Amino acid sequence: MCLAVPSKIVEIKDTIATIDVHGVRRDISILLMPEGVSVGDYVLVHAGFAIQKIDKQAGNEAMKLINELLERDGLKEF
Repeated sequence: MCLAVPSKIVEIKDTIATIDVHGVRRDISILLMPEGVSVGDYVLVHAGFAIQKIDKQAGNEAMKLINELLERDGLKEF
């Protein structure tokens, strides 16, 4: 099973993007992206690679669902 995390791009340097997920920042590769990405775009991230661009609404809805599951199990937000 694979899990891709919806993430917002906050910085791009060459083929590395910095993403933000609820205040947690990570560097990821954008080499696998079939289309270009820009700061402010939302992407799905799997295993350190952006694999698909998504719209802001889809990203927010996915994060809401993930947080509902975590809260249900008594965990902190993602």
